[in-house]
Amino acid sequence: MNGLYIGITLVAAMLTGSGFVLQQHAAEQVNDEEFLRPGLITRLVRNRRWLVGIAVMAVGYLLQAWTLGHLALSVTEPLLATNLIFALLLAVPLSGQALQKTEIVGAVLLTAGVAALSLTRTVKAPSASFGSSSHWPAAAGIALIAVVLVQLGRKRSGGVRATLTGIAGGLMLGVADAFTRRTVQMIDGRHPLHLLVHWPGYATLAASILGLWLVQNAFNAAPLRWSLPAVTAAEPTAGIVLGVVVFGDKVRVTPLLVAVQAAGVVALVVGVILVARAPVFHDLRLRELPQVALDLLQHPLPDSPADGPPPPETVPAEAPAADVPAPAPAAEPAGADQVHGGEAANLLGPASRPTAD
Repeated sequence: MNGLYIGITLVAAMLTGSGFVLQQHAAEQVNDEEFLRPGLITRLVRNRRWLVGIAVMAVGYLLQAWTLGHLALSVTEPLLATNLIFALLLAVPLSGQALQKTEIVGAVLLTAGVAALSLTRTVKAPSASFGSSSHWPAAAGIALIAVVLVQLGRKRSGGVRATLTGIAGGLMLGVADAFTRRTVQMIDGRHPLHLLVHWPGYATLAASILGLWLVQNAFNAAPLRWSLPAVTAAEPTAGIVLGVVVFGDKVRVTPLLVAVQAAGVVALVVGVILVARAPVFHDLRLRELPQVALDLLQHPLPDSPADGPPPPETVPAEAPAADVPAPAPAAEPAGADQVHGGEAANLLGPASRPTAD
């Protein structure tokens, strides 16, 4: 049964990574002045590409929520970090660039780190459990770290802002993962309305919304290579910490297994950084997609103001002969010899036109 959950987790990671790529490509087009403002989301909800990215990610999160309730966070979180590999696979055709050795090495390291952390869970060896449900304040401590990082990022710009905000967003998503695990445990075998009278469901919703909002702001601040490593590394870190501290996930304590787990964490983080800094994330395009998908994704919704030039049919075929506006009626000389509108501008010429005070 665990194999089924692991497979579903990998599918969730694939959908999440693909959704992140589409969201970032849309969010980066919004002006920097919208950083940490509601206007960022207002602009994004009118962009088809971003909406598709959110929809794909939402399906991934639904699958992820189910597996979070049935697997230990120390198993699920490393598997979810593979979303970066799936994002890389999607970015290659979108960018039109080939993979380089750096991102290949990064993908191998990331995969090795995930494998090391997962395999140590299956080894029968002495273990220790430190968790207790009374330790939920640890989640508040992680949220406080996220607030500090956001404030530091607000005072910076470009890549530093994206990295700090991405770490904050990843930490909040890790907190949301822990709340999700508790929520799924509560409704397992019960009616979903049971959540309405308990706090974990509301906490999951609040942490998820805040985390996703911070991630969108990180995407807006700089290219994906700055924000996605931070998000991908911070989320499993927060989730694993809360899994150990709150849920009592067992930690293998033999020297060899501790060393393997430490090496797995290092490989995971280094792999995430190498993959997310791949050149294919620098200049994403949609030209390689089928034309039907291009038509749907490249243009904003009809109600939204277009970021580019107006459609050809809305541009006049010829510019007016005189580009200086005609004088106001009050400034025109009265009398039978008065010439109207554009004729007056053409006959009098710029030098002889009356000027308004």
